[in-house]
Amino acid sequence: MLNLHAILPRSRANGPGVRFAVWFQGCSLQCPGCFNPDTHPFEPRLSVTPGELVERLAHEQTDIEGITISGGEPFEQADGLLALVAGIKERTGLSVILFSGYALPEVEAMPLGRDILSCVDVLLAGRYDSTCRIAHGLRGSANQTIHLLTSRYTLADIQSTPDAEVILNPDGSASTSGISPPG
Repeated sequence: MLNLHAILPRSRANGPGVRFAVWFQGCSLQCPGCFNPDTHPFEPRLSVTPGELVERLAHEQTDIEGITISGGEPFEQADGLLALVAGIKERTGLSVILFSGYALPEVEAMPLGRDILSCVDVLLAGRYDSTCRIAHGLRGSANQTIHLLTSRYTLADIQSTPDAEVILNPDGSASTSGISPPG
């Protein structure tokens, strides 16, 4: 079971093209100045199985470019994360972009790290550092690194992603998303 913070079925500010975005709930890293501290507590929020999410994505894949997975910290739910990204790779043609506060060597040293990375197109890695804030090109701070793990995207594709978007919800309310949404 995955414990998610939120799902955004359509986004243009979370990677190239129209993307399905999910935020995992729970993060022990708790970087000072984190832009999304509501994702830190590990209390259950939105429970879904990886299979249910893969099934939904399989049905929606003609309308989206891929999925972006953020958090919280996705690697702190490594079993579910692996089931999700492996299912996406097996059942869809969607791309996978993954955000993590862990640096690439830390991810590679994790028991499931390399298996997860084998199903990911782009990894944005590293702890947020508010003293190096850039909020552009999908990076919150300049110390974070972009790893193109497949040839699906170029660095220019990632850097040309809009920094923010305003979403008009069906109930008439508005919300924001992206690496630097308006406050």
